[in-house]
Amino acid sequence: MADLTLNVPAGVLVARRLLGRLRPRVVFGTGGFVALPVVLAAASRQLPIVVHEQTSVPGLANRIAARLARRVAVTFDGGSRAFGRDVVRTGNPLRPELRHGSRADATARFGFDPALPLVYVTGGAQGAHRVNRAVGAALSFLLPHAQVIHQCGDNPTTGDLRWLRERRDELPDALQRRYHIVPYVDEELAGIYATAALVIGRAGAGTVNECCQLGLAALYVPLPGASGDEQMQNARLVERAGGAAVLPQPELTPETLGARTLALLREPARLKEMGERAQSLAVPDAAERLANLLTEFV
Repeated sequence: MADLTLNVPAGVLVARRLLGRLRPRVVFGTGGFVALPVVLAAASRQLPIVVHEQTSVPGLANRIAARLARRVAVTFDGGSRAFGRDVVRTGNPLRPELRHGSRADATARFGFDPALPLVYVTGGAQGAHRVNRAVGAALSFLLPHAQVIHQCGDNPTTGDLRWLRERRDELPDALQRRYHIVPYVDEELAGIYATAALVIGRAGAGTVNECCQLGLAALYVPLPGASGDEQMQNARLVERAGGAAVLPQPELTPETLGARTLALLREPARLKEMGERAQSLAVPDAAERLANLLTEFV
């Protein structure tokens, strides 16, 4: 907290100088204490501020910034209650290329079997250690019934990438071919999403938005201890809409993960309905809405 107390005022001074040089017409803040000094500096220069909240629960930085903003944009309904003021629901933009994935491309790249459902496991850039270990220990439950592509990160502290490769090498050859480990994903993500029957991952703003925008059923394992418990709130919001299932981390074991995943995969009609319900929460033209909001001040 002491570092934060020192760094925010210093950041405001630097940001104020930069804003004087750049002379923007409007400042767009998306939360976090990286953005807050810029927003405070913009307010000191009487520049219009637009704030965008990506999650279902605003963090402290955006709650402060919203008091200074001309407009507050939110991803999900209910933002007026969270901010105590009128908001504009714009949704959260999605990278356009993710809408154009090809099952054929993904099948050619990874050798997917079209007769088996694909489960995509993602833990974000650094991977999710608890999820990685649970999936690795549950492979013998999952792979007889599904194929898995696992984006696990490459964190040298946890050693998960090496450990998962060792677990794969212990499997029979036929099952090894059904398990694909990747530290990171890039352009192949669009094809993975186009092929996946189910996504397993954390419930950060990016993953939840992608699943909702693309109509993908998800099993979320929210990261506990996040600010405002935002990941659990994100996951529960989609769950209430019927678009996801939630497995809290204290309940996460290889057995519970395997059982919950297989129960979902046995009901393809339910997975399809979950994807449709998740998609009902998304705003497809979110980028245009945000752009229009910003150009009010230009």
